Amino acid sequence: MGAIAAAWWWLATPINLARAPIDPSAKLQCISYSPFRNTQTSSTATPVSREQIAEDFVGLAKITDCVRTYADDLGLDQVPELAAKAGLKVIQGIWLSKDRQKNATQISTAIRLAQQYPDTIAALVVGNEVLLHREMTVSDLAALIRSVKAQVPVPVTYSDVWEYWLRYRELYDTVDFITIHILPYWENVPIPAKAAAAHVDAVRKQVAAAFPGKEILIGETGWPSEGRMRESALPSRTNQARVISEVLELARREHFRVNLFEAYDELWKHEFEGAVGASWGLFDSAGRTLKYPPGIPVSNYPLWKLQMSGGMALAIVVFGVAGLTLRRKPRQTGLASWLAVGLSATTAGILLGVAAQKMFYESYGVVNWLQWGTLLAAATASPLFAANALMAGRAPPTFLELMGPKEYQTPSPLTLMHGLVWIVIIVIGTDTALGFVFDPREKDFPYASLTMAAIPFLAMTLLNRPRKGIRPMAESIFVGVFLLAAIYMGFSEGSDNWQSLWTSGAYVLLAMTLWRARA
Repeated sequence: MGAIAAAWWWLATPINLARAPIDPSAKLQCISYSPFRNTQTSSTATPVSREQIAEDFVGLAKITDCVRTYADDLGLDQVPELAAKAGLKVIQGIWLSKDRQKNATQISTAIRLAQQYPDTIAALVVGNEVLLHREMTVSDLAALIRSVKAQVPVPVTYSDVWEYWLRYRELYDTVDFITIHILPYWENVPIPAKAAAAHVDAVRKQVAAAFPGKEILIGETGWPSEGRMRESALPSRTNQARVISEVLELARREHFRVNLFEAYDELWKHEFEGAVGASWGLFDSAGRTLKYPPGIPVSNYPLWKLQMSGGMALAIVVFGVAGLTLRRKPRQTGLASWLAVGLSATTAGILLGVAAQKMFYESYGVVNWLQWGTLLAAATASPLFAANALMAGRAPPTFLELMGPKEYQTPSPLTLMHGLVWIVIIVIGTDTALGFVFDPREKDFPYASLTMAAIPFLAMTLLNRPRKGIRPMAESIFVGVFLLAAIYMGFSEGSDNWQSLWTSGAYVLLAMTLWRARA
């Protein structure tokens, strides 16, 4: 219990920041705003209601003077009117794509809004990352920008990642100011959180040197609070708070404009970008509440006491199962078995809360929730079944015992249940392993749940392995999958990505367990 308590005390240690992410005495200059909640998305045909936007603006007006939007359809044409009532300025976006008819509608609506609300709309952004996504040629984009600029009484700009401004410098003369996106997490060479603010400053100065005489607006910068690592770039609540705090302090000191990305978590992006895409907000999506209320220390695990208590309860139950097994079937048990039970219980006690939090933030949609929920349930059951098996001297079941010919199948209901847990771990583990090999970009690393399961099963195999028998073919195939995935991930994700290395280690433990199986 002491190890579990110590681990959670360390995991939940808050950080001290020189400047709070949300400073009640100094409002944000501007923040990106998307109104979509729950099942709403930017591809839906249902407009967002006035009431929903107005409700958001009540909260946003407390922390910022301005909101940036990216389009003017689906109810977003109501933003300037409602922003004016809330005392907010608007950087109004025009969404451009390959669909020329939709482009024309977006442009005409934005021109009308700029003419109607010139005191509220601070600028029009004609296109967002159009060149990055190859939605339009630079010459066509320049022509559209000039056309819009000639019809509105407000400044006009275009926004894209900073490299594309340096690549297409001919846009210089078409805009009133330059809007660049600097997202250290998404750089081709990911930047760690501790160096993010310095990176933002260096890029801003590089772009300013390339475009003398033009103001530079950092149109997007921020950090995700959840999701997978990219090399040394770790999404977390403390890292998000640190990056935002340091960038805002830098902007105040160096006197440049910055728009934070973004106001609210956008859960619908999870389907396309994983947990990272859904976790850039300063407010959570469901409750629309601040992640970092002023005066409250920032921790990666704000519910750590509950998570620690749940882990301790699981550890107690694991030891209880071991003790009950010995009472029902007395046998001479060595110190090694008790040490294995203790290791399984402690590991599960520490990682249960981590795995549960990961499941909550990394699940989206019925299939995703079912997958990660089933994995967590199997991982939680693993140390319980292992405690029983270690005390009873029972080896882990093989796939032949569970699904093979009748002469191989086990008659024990307990072994069958144990085997079902093992099958769930291997099937979901294999699915994730193959995902990291063939489509890794948006995949989250299930290191906590896999470790909770891998250690108890390996302990059983090491202590209760059958002395004789053949190595089953199915287990051998899965060994190859896990080992190849672990090796590939080690090279592709890099040595700085501890989430990848940890997950690879869990795959190796599963492979070792499968390799020692005998039928």
